[in-house]
Amino acid sequence: MEYIINPCSGIKIKITRGQKIKIVDIEGGQVVDFFAEMKDDSTEFISPGVTIDCNESLRLQVGNLIYSNKYRPMFKILYDDVREHDLLHPCCRPEMYDFFYHNGENHPNCFDNINRTLGTSHQIIHPINFFMYTKVNTDGSIEVCEPLSKASDKIILEALENMTLGIAACSVSESSCNSRKCTSIKILVDWQISFIEKISKLKNDVKGAKG
Repeated sequence: MEYIINPCSGIKIKITRGQKIKIVDIEGGQVVDFFAEMKDDSTEFISPGVTIDCNESLRLQVGNLIYSNKYRPMFKILYDDVREHDLLHPCCRPEMYDFFYHNGENHPNCFDNINRTLGTSHQIIHPINFFMYTKVNTDGSIEVCEPLSKASDKIILEALENMTLGIAACSVSESSCNSRKCTSIKILVDWQISFIEKISKLKNDVKGAKG
């Protein structure tokens, strides 16, 4: 199944355990706000903080697991062209646009887009920001740089539980976050995996077995 997320919008997708999710940056330089809830339980959801804790790293790698706020594995990373994603920033929201750019009123934002698509009212949404490049400096300061993703770059996940996804194409055009423009994202669920992707997964499985 193929889905296109238009610029500054979001989508809801129901997935089952074992399904593969491919997230494709169609034009390059576009951030994806990726949020997920457990099926029938919106109080258990994706947690970048727990993911950092469990993986003991600020950086996601092939083979890593992505965890829920209740420390349950939700996804496994099978393939990644970019290898630079953000675990630090919450969803953009009207208050953020007011704080940084003084233009929050009626500004499209991932917080509202994800809540709206899921039919929820989360007070804060902290997604995995795929393709977002946040540089952590030696003095502890952070810097949002242009994404490293190029046209058609992708990351592939395996669902480890039955879940509902809320995914948004990030709405920030005012900074380097999306290369100062907003474009579309493609999501594929249970497509025919390519030979290169199979080799990457096989190498990771062998590495895990040796570990």
